Amino acid sequence: MKRQKYFADASFYRKAIKIALPVMLQMLIQNLVSLIDNFMVSGLGDIKMSGVNIAGQILFVFMVFLNTICMAGGIFMTQYSGAKNEEGMQQALRFKLIMGGLAIILYLFVCMGIPRQILSLMVMGNSQADLILDQSQQYMFLMGYMGLPVLISSAIASSLREIGQVKAPLFISIFATCVNTFLNWVLIYGNLGAPRLEVRGAAYASIVARCVEMALFLLLVLVKKPPFAFRLHTLFHVDIKLFFRILQKGSMMLGSEMLWVISETVTTALYNGRGGADVVSGMASSFAIANLFFVSFGGITTATGVIIGQSLGSGDLEEAKRQKNWMLTAAFIFGIFMGIMGMLTRFLIPIVFANLSISAQSICDKMVMMMSLFMPVWVYVNAQFAVSRAGGDTMMGMLVDGVTTILLILPGIFFIALCTNLGPVMMYMMVKSVDFLKVLCAHWWLKKERWVKNLAVSAE
Repeated sequence: MKRQKYFADASFYRKAIKIALPVMLQMLIQNLVSLIDNFMVSGLGDIKMSGVNIAGQILFVFMVFLNTICMAGGIFMTQYSGAKNEEGMQQALRFKLIMGGLAIILYLFVCMGIPRQILSLMVMGNSQADLILDQSQQYMFLMGYMGLPVLISSAIASSLREIGQVKAPLFISIFATCVNTFLNWVLIYGNLGAPRLEVRGAAYASIVARCVEMALFLLLVLVKKPPFAFRLHTLFHVDIKLFFRILQKGSMMLGSEMLWVISETVTTALYNGRGGADVVSGMASSFAIANLFFVSFGGITTATGVIIGQSLGSGDLEEAKRQKNWMLTAAFIFGIFMGIMGMLTRFLIPIVFANLSISAQSICDKMVMMMSLFMPVWVYVNAQFAVSRAGGDTMMGMLVDGVTTILLILPGIFFIALCTNLGPVMMYMMVKSVDFLKVLCAHWWLKKERWVKNLAVSAE
């Protein structure tokens, strides 16, 4: 009985793996692109790599914002998929595109209107700030052109995953990755007779790859006509009541995610102030490596959201409760496995980042080890949030992430930065220790079962 409570039969895990594995492979491929980008840009030295990576932090904020919008629509997309309600799925996609369009306006203003002012916040106190900013500004301006392609690709790809069609986004991502990698090789160093564009070459390669990716997703929708597809002229045929219902649920998620990303950005800026370009490039390269095993987050959250969301949408609430325990157990075991895999990625550092300084490589190595040790906790808490959001309970994320960020993380990191001489790796460890508390708070909240709701019925 105890075993049945925490472990399902093999067929359940096969279903979860069928959903999670293509998502993880897609993210792995995308993150390999980031790693290849870092590898190629690192050949230009610490300063130019630092410039690209602080601009990447701004893109990271936009991507989190956009992904949160997609997750909000995805809560309803998954449940309407379980209920076989095509109109509901179409409304969920409209929400993603309209709200994402508003996000792009802000993104363009930051990238093209005030890039240096924003970027300077990321290197306050850094001894080589001006040199880093010169490189970062030109890269960030060009990245503004990625906004629309990223929105369309993200909205369609997430919708496909939420209805269980996970293979197409994988194959499209593979092709776009090949385009990006090839153009990086051509444009950064000026191969095949192309001009040597260095930092700008990396930006141009990303823009072209994203446009190709968008075109392939649009072609897929035109040919396959998935159930969430609608004609372009009906984009603004919005069910206002449902739109604001999704927005209400999404606002909690947006609040918690933006608090988290703000805390990540602030802490990164404080880490960057602990030295010169070696600290910035060392920390950035560690995340480029860590992203290879961070793919587990997307896999576990997608599988959890799809499986539990479809059970809730079809009205099988008791089954959803059982699935919650099974997925959380699997998440913890999977987190241990991914932590071990993370430790093995340390062997890539002297190969991929051989052109960085010894100091930068040392920081990278210590950070990768640190993040590997935290993997079981991070995978587990991501699964907890996915369970909560599958039933539309977005309050949990807001409270757990929001309260710990406001009361513990931000005051704590400023205290450490101002009152100690700790290096960036130890600062990171102390900040992330708060995640153990998040697990306990989320566990207590999930026991209330506020997430056990059929939104496909209540939204009608």
